[in-house]
Amino acid sequence: MPLHLQVQTHLERLAATSFAELHTLPLARVREGMRRMSQSFGEPAAVASVQDRVAHTDAGEMRVRIYHPAPGELRPVIVFFHGGGFVLGDLDTHDGLARALANGAGSVVVAVDYPLAPEHKYPAAPNAAYAAVRWVAEHAPTFGGDAAKLAVCGDSAGGNLAAGVALRARDASGPAILFQLLIYPDLDFRRSNRSIREFAGEYGNISRATQGWFMDNYLNNEDQKLDPLVSPLLAPELARLPAALIITAEYDALRDEGEQYGERLREAGVDATVKRYDGMIHDFVRWPFDDSKRALNDATSVLRDRFGR
Repeated sequence: MPLHLQVQTHLERLAATSFAELHTLPLARVREGMRRMSQSFGEPAAVASVQDRVAHTDAGEMRVRIYHPAPGELRPVIVFFHGGGFVLGDLDTHDGLARALANGAGSVVVAVDYPLAPEHKYPAAPNAAYAAVRWVAEHAPTFGGDAAKLAVCGDSAGGNLAAGVALRARDASGPAILFQLLIYPDLDFRRSNRSIREFAGEYGNISRATQGWFMDNYLNNEDQKLDPLVSPLLAPELARLPAALIITAEYDALRDEGEQYGERLREAGVDATVKRYDGMIHDFVRWPFDDSKRALNDATSVLRDRFGR
């Protein structure tokens, strides 16, 4: 399908920036630019209770933001990891998405402020993500969460972390994860599939040079690109993982790896659904497009069903 008209208008505005070539800009400026862009999304939806806490984990202290749509009631829990290439993003840049998930799924959302690269290179982020999920499972009753109904979720790099947590939880026999929602996840650091080759630097996707910049900031060496916690698509065994919904976008450079992961999950006997949104681009769920609302409604409807709500 052609690009959606709303996306075309967005990309015309984006063309006036240096977004595709972020590697040419100072890191502090790139981070601030993402924060300012996120503020342009408008006033986020109200959630009945929003509180910041410090989680004391075996990977160190980290901030979490807990969204509860119905304080006083025990609700399922979604642990959410934000996108940003492991280098950008924070609790504030993805606040709107976390709120939409909490309200739509009728669930507690715990957003995790995991350590960013290059200050904290691999494996700091996946270690923190797994430790955060363990903390949530142990402390859920203290904030009205039902640890027996636990899901992980993330967009882009956050989808990578969510998938990695599901792999680690399976291999470590816990915590028990009921579902994984992966939103245009970053799952293959080889950067060799068709959508990467065709769309890099186009349709709001970063260039190949900027892809390399993100990876160089995150990893310590080239060999780590093949580590399953860096590239979950390369995990040798995907059986016994939680059921999954993977959201992809037609014009996203990461499209193919998300869809390939869904196929591999299904081949391994996992109940996995891939839903592609035609005419959409990477990061579309955070933007005020009509199909963004549809994707969120679709995702939260699945979460409600899985949680038995």
